[in-house]
Amino acid sequence: MSVTTRAVTGDPLRMRDFRLLLAGAAAGQLGAHVTLVALPLVAVLELKASAWQVGMLTAAETAAFLVIGLPAGAWTDRVRRLPLMIRADLVRAAAMASVPAAAAAGVLTMAQLYAVALVTGVATVFFDVAHQSFLPQLLPREMLVKGNGALEAVRSTAQVTGPGLGGGLVQLLGAPLAVVVDAVGYALSALLLRGIAREEPRPEAALGTSLRADIAEGLRFVLGQPLLRVIAASTALGNFFTAVLMATQTVFLVRVLHLGPGAVGLVLSAAAVGGLVGALAAGALAARLGQARIIRLSALVTGPFALLWPLSERAGGAAVFALGSGVVFFGAVVYNVAQVSFRQALCPPGLLGRMNATLRFLMWGTLPLGALAGGALAGGFGAGTALLCCAAGFLAVPLPLLLSPLRGLRDLPAGPASPARVTEAAEVTEAAGEPSRPAPRD
Repeated sequence: MSVTTRAVTGDPLRMRDFRLLLAGAAAGQLGAHVTLVALPLVAVLELKASAWQVGMLTAAETAAFLVIGLPAGAWTDRVRRLPLMIRADLVRAAAMASVPAAAAAGVLTMAQLYAVALVTGVATVFFDVAHQSFLPQLLPREMLVKGNGALEAVRSTAQVTGPGLGGGLVQLLGAPLAVVVDAVGYALSALLLRGIAREEPRPEAALGTSLRADIAEGLRFVLGQPLLRVIAASTALGNFFTAVLMATQTVFLVRVLHLGPGAVGLVLSAAAVGGLVGALAAGALAARLGQARIIRLSALVTGPFALLWPLSERAGGAAVFALGSGVVFFGAVVYNVAQVSFRQALCPPGLLGRMNATLRFLMWGTLPLGALAGGALAGGFGAGTALLCCAAGFLAVPLPLLLSPLRGLRDLPAGPASPARVTEAAEVTEAAGEPSRPAPRD
C-alpha cells in the first residue's frame, strides 16, 4: 500500500482515483439500467416476443457467469485489472450500439438480441471480476465498506433514474433508440477509467502453474471458508429467484397490469428507491447491528415483501408491485454491501480475482437457470403464477444463513483468515451465547 493511500482520511471520496472509478461506474450503470427497461421492451413491443423468448433473452445476458466464470477469475489474476475493465466497456458499447443500427436498417431480429446479450454478458463477467478485485488496490481495508457503499449508492441511483429515463425514451423515441444511452454510458465509463493514475503492477503468475491449477486454488479457498460457503449458498438461491423476476416482470407489467413503456420505467424506478436507501444506510446498519447480523436480518425481514408482486394483480396494481420491489431491493443492497466488504477483507490480494470469480460462478451461475425457469413458468402458467413461485422462493433465501455458524455471530472475522479461524470464531460465539467482536487486523 502506498504512503499516499495510507495518509488519506477515512473518506474514499477524497481520493481522485476512487472518484474516477465511481464516475465510471455511474456512467456504465445508468446506461445499463436504461437498457434493463429498453431491451426487453424491444423484444416485447418491436419483435412481439413470447414470455419464453423474453426468459431466453434474460438467460443469455447472464449465461456467461455460469459458462466462463471460473476461468475468467483465474485469467483476471494474471493481468492488470484496469486495462481489462476498459476493454470490457468498449466491447459492451459496440455490442449495444449494434441494436439501434440494425433497427434503423430494418434487420433487427431476436437472434441479434440474443447475440448482443451473450457478448455483453461475457464482457460483464470480466469487468465485474476485475472491478471487485481492483477496489482493494485503491482503498485500504478500513475504507472498503465506505467504498462499496458509495458504489452501491451509485448503482442504486442508476436503478432509480435509469428505468424511468429508459421508459420515457422508449415512449418518445422507440425502444431500439433508447439502447443508445447504454452504448454511450459504457464508452464514457471507459474514458473515465483511463484517467485513473494509480500504478497497477503486473501480477506475477507462479511459475509452472496452469489455468486449471489457478481455478482449483480459487475453489479451495472459497469452499474452505465456512462463512463464504453459506453466503454463496444463500446468494445463489436469491439470485435464482431474482432471475425469475427479471424474466417475467416486463411481461407481467405490460400484459397483465397493462402499463405503457413510460409507466413500466416509473414502476422500476420507484422500486429502486429502496435500493438507494439501502446503500445509504448499509454502513450505519452494519456498525449498529453488526456485519454478520445485518447479513441475516436483511434477507429475513425484507424477503416476505416479495409476496406483493403477485398480489398486485388483484389489488393495488403498479403501486403495490413497486412497494414490494422497493423493500426487497433495500434488503438486497444492505446484504451486498456487508458480504462483499467481508470477502474483500478476508481474501489475500493475489487470490482476489479467483475468489470473486468463484463466488460469481457459484452465486451468479443460477441466474440463467432462474431466467429459463421464469420464462417457462410464465409461458406455461402465466406471468402471475411465475411471480407467485418467485415470491415463495424469496422466503427460503435466509434459511442457509439461519442454519449455519453465521447465526451466532454479531460481526464477521476481519482480515485474511484460515478456515479453522472462521470456524473457531463461530464455535466460541455459540458456546458463550454472546456476539463475537474480532479485533481488526491491518
